[in-house]
Amino acid sequence: MDKEKAKDVISFIKSSKLKVQGQYQDDQVRVIGKNKDDLQSAIAQLRQHDFGIDLQFVNFRS
Repeated sequence: MDKEKAKDVISFIKSSKLKVQGQYQDDQVRVIGKNKDDLQSAIAQLRQHDFGIDLQFVNFRS
């Protein structure tokens, strides 16, 4: 993911008013939040929006 697309994704996350934060790391955007429901809502909203790229979601919590 290039920086311009990452900025679009992060600004979309910020405008969603959910209690999550997005960070650009390497070639990916990492979304951090304490509440699992907020993270799932962020994933659902990101899936509905068309960024012009294929999005993949990976869960790091165990």
